[in-house]
Amino acid sequence: MVMGLGLHGGGLESARFMLKHGAEVTVTDLRDDNTLKPVMDELDAFCGSLGRKPVHYILGNHEIEDFEKADIVIKNPAVRPDSVFLKAAKRVETDISIYLTNAGARLFAVTGSKGKSVTSSALAWILGRNRKRGKCFLGGNITVSPLSFTDELCEDDDVVLELSSFQLGDLKSKKNTAGRYLLTPNAAILTAIMEDHLDRYASMKEYIDDKKVIYKGQDESCVTVAGDDEWGKSFLHETNGCPLVRSLHPLGAMQSGGWIEGGVGFARLVDFDEIDSGTKELVPQKLLIPGEHQKQNLLSAALAAYSMGIDAAVIREALSSFAGIEHRLELFHETKKARFYNDSAATIPQAAAACIEALCATGELVLVTGGTDKNLDFSPLAKAAKKAKSVILLAGTGSVKLMRLLGEEDVAFEGPYDNIDTAARRAVEIAANVKRSVCNAALSPGCASFGMFQNEFDRGRKWKEAVLRNC
Repeated sequence: MVMGLGLHGGGLESARFMLKHGAEVTVTDLRDDNTLKPVMDELDAFCGSLGRKPVHYILGNHEIEDFEKADIVIKNPAVRPDSVFLKAAKRVETDISIYLTNAGARLFAVTGSKGKSVTSSALAWILGRNRKRGKCFLGGNITVSPLSFTDELCEDDDVVLELSSFQLGDLKSKKNTAGRYLLTPNAAILTAIMEDHLDRYASMKEYIDDKKVIYKGQDESCVTVAGDDEWGKSFLHETNGCPLVRSLHPLGAMQSGGWIEGGVGFARLVDFDEIDSGTKELVPQKLLIPGEHQKQNLLSAALAAYSMGIDAAVIREALSSFAGIEHRLELFHETKKARFYNDSAATIPQAAAACIEALCATGELVLVTGGTDKNLDFSPLAKAAKKAKSVILLAGTGSVKLMRLLGEEDVAFEGPYDNIDTAARRAVEIAANVKRSVCNAALSPGCASFGMFQNEFDRGRKWKEAVLRNC
């Protein structure tokens, strides 16, 4: 039984995979058939292509009896592991655990509070240009289920999985037939760690404990990449993999890892077989994506690739052409007066603050921000917002907290607006009247998307559509 069909493909691909391998599939979801119709139509068409009868749907509610009867329940990561329905199940899996049980390709795994999607995508971009191995596949939290490509994989292929804390938490107790942790990435990357999801976790310790699952199954043949901040140092100290430190400062002569100096990312790997122990340039100074914080993400990707034998020149050339990804500081429209960015994946205040720093370095900024609170501290966003020319708020519980903090910082704002079209119209109007030669207008919420939108991707797409309508 698939618990949570969803709209991003995880439940759909789980159902497809199990159908293709002969299982009888039931789908249960709290949403109704009108909401899920596009995904249901896809699944029904797939059943038809296999000559299988349609799956059984239980929509609008869950029934304990269905979970008790099912041989396997495949859960959506958003479902809390302490769900009474899951406790009634004989066996609980996820699309990630099923993939890990069946796959044999080389694995790179990426987690963190922010930057994991850019890091994962950049790493896949690099690996895809390595002619010494097979194909590279990207999946996980980036809205591509690895079950969509599991049956295509060969041993010479590479797989990059972006993993959220929820997905990692689901793997905590999962081990293979040899008693080892099911998740054993050849390279594990932990990007910047910040407060997040404290509406689900009781403390940062609980949140961090789930993140640590990414390297629990590693041994000395693997590598772990993390920062030189407090959290990163603890990860690098605990891992059984070879620790590679990511830093803003040059490393000691006997320390393996990488650093940023003069806007360039360098690496040095000490005592790595067949890898030159000299200093190599991996991240070029000039990139297609803005923001100094992004160089740390690209350096993480570069270190993981370099440690696995990818040539430094291949890495550097690949990163020079990496254009970023949708919803992460995505430049999607330009006029004579302004550049418009979609940073909807900035779902915590620190991520929105990083967007402000990046775009204010290149001109004036009209900032659209705010949304639903996840029990986070909005002071980093309020302080950074002082640099913006104009601040426009979207409605939500997070904006209520942010309004008070903006007032304390003496930052004027408009809104909060409960309509993305209204916010976009105001952003376009303000940007058109900025006197300086360059103006940036960006949606960077620093908040969750619940309420006005289905998710952050829906929010980003609706922002882009609204801007284009009003330009």
